Amino acid sequence: MFNILRKIFYPIIAILDFITKYFKTIVFLTIIYFFVSSSEDSAISGESFEMANLQKIELYGPIMTADKVLAQIEEAKKNKNIKGVLLDVNSPGGAVAPSVEIAYAIKELRKVKPVVAYASGIMASGSYYSSIWADKIIANPGSMVGSIGVIFQGTNLEELMDKIGVKTQTIKAGKYKESGTPTREWTNYEKEELEKVIKDTYSMFVSDVAKARKLKVENHTKFADAHIFTSSQAKAVGLVDKVATISYAKNEIIKLSKVKDPIWKKEDKFDKFLDRVISEAITNFSVIFNSNLKAY
Repeated sequence: MFNILRKIFYPIIAILDFITKYFKTIVFLTIIYFFVSSSEDSAISGESFEMANLQKIELYGPIMTADKVLAQIEEAKKNKNIKGVLLDVNSPGGAVAPSVEIAYAIKELRKVKPVVAYASGIMASGSYYSSIWADKIIANPGSMVGSIGVIFQGTNLEELMDKIGVKTQTIKAGKYKESGTPTREWTNYEKEELEKVIKDTYSMFVSDVAKARKLKVENHTKFADAHIFTSSQAKAVGLVDKVATISYAKNEIIKLSKVKDPIWKKEDKFDKFLDRVISEAITNFSVIFNSNLKAY
């Protein structure tokens, strides 16, 4: 019984464990950050200031929300001093909607300044979708690319609920309102309803990839179909333009943006640290407890 209760309350236990593990570290680093940043500001005040003309935007970890990346894209789009953008991707994908939002934001950004997408680790599913409208996609030789597909997962807790004596009560309007419920096995008509959503979303994914990468939709079983490719395999099927390192990707955006003296916009180190910590937390929780439509 104790183990069963532990499984049920695992989300709460895991969150509390995460807070206990990292809270003191975050507070300590916050204090250090303010001391260091204040001293750096004092040092910089006497130096000549150079205007950044290139910007790197990172897309790391599961894509559960697009707010921060969209804000950075919009900032780069409006900043006339920024002449080119490098999208650094290391993500297994995530929710469909934010992945699509990022993809079309990159498409709009590309109209006013060049964008190079770089697969630094994993560029799969939703994160590949996010990158398709870049002027060029470059993949690290050791990266994994592709997994163009859509999935909807849910848990069946019916047997567990029977063992501990828990029952649900439902009042609904609409035949399909309980589709995807975790309290029982899905009926055939519910599965068919979910399959319609999956297939339509997959069709949209394949169509957009084909348009962006100039591929033929009828060949989708070669470049899509949830195949996972090495960087060289991805290049062979047309998903990436070049297999190379980050230095090549940076040089490529420098060429496309035609800047003579490349100056990269500095990233806030503390914000970057917090992003990594939060990304780790999302990685631990999202896949287990979020049963939404995903492009993983």
